[in-house]
Formats: sequence, C-alpha cells, structure tokens
Amino acid sequence: MQGLHLVAELYGCRAPAALLRDAATLRTACVEAVSACGLQHVGELFHPFSAGVDPGLTGVVLLAESHLAVHSWPEYGTVTLDVYVCNHGADHGPRAEALLGRLIEAFDPVRTHRQTVQRGCVRTRAG
Repeated sequence: MQGLHLVAELYGCRAPAALLRDAATLRTACVEAVSACGLQHVGELFHPFSAGVDPGLTGVVLLAESHLAVHSWPEYGTVTLDVYVCNHGADHGPRAEALLGRLIEAFDPVRTHRQTVQRGCVRTRAG
C-alpha cells in the first residue's frame, strides 16, 4: 500500500466556467491529463449537482495506480483535487505530481494550498 497522496485546494479559479460547471468538460480535461501524465485510466464517474445557486461537480477517475477525485464549487471559484497513486511495482510519484500540476494549471487558481502524504510503509519479513 505504499504510495503518494496529493491533496490540493484551489481558490479563485480563473478557468473557463465550463470546467467548473459542465461534467463532460471536466471529464475530458481529467481523462486527457491522466493519459498525458502516463497513468492508466480504467473508469470514471462525473456527477453534476442540481441544488444550489451555482451547482458544482464531483468526479472520480479510477486509475490502475489508484484514483483522481475532483470537486468544484463554482459559486466560490474553488476546486479540491485528490490524487493518490500506489507505488506497487514502480514509483508513480512523479506521474502523480505531473497530474496534479497539470490540473492546477488548467484551473488557474489565484491561491493554492497543497498537502503531500506518504502512505504506507515498506515492511520486511521480520517487521
């Protein structure tokens, strides 16, 4: 279960409105970013919310390496991103970093708050 978990909160996003409001637009951007970063897309679900003044989206791209999750609040110009990759068989950390960077660039936030979590540990047979 050793892996890298990247979490980002984006504020004041200046991306085109459709990226925060239209599920098909967000899906295309996410799937293309996953592919461009060398990660393997195995499924996805994007859901638009209908309640609220300016309803947002939630989306998940399932990766062979783990997942990408995106949530938007257009009324506040905010987005949260969650990228997790397991490092079983290879170090996918650089690809995860590239994916997060590409999505941050697409949303074009005024301010970003990032967190990095190293998940799991390597155990020996004796440990």
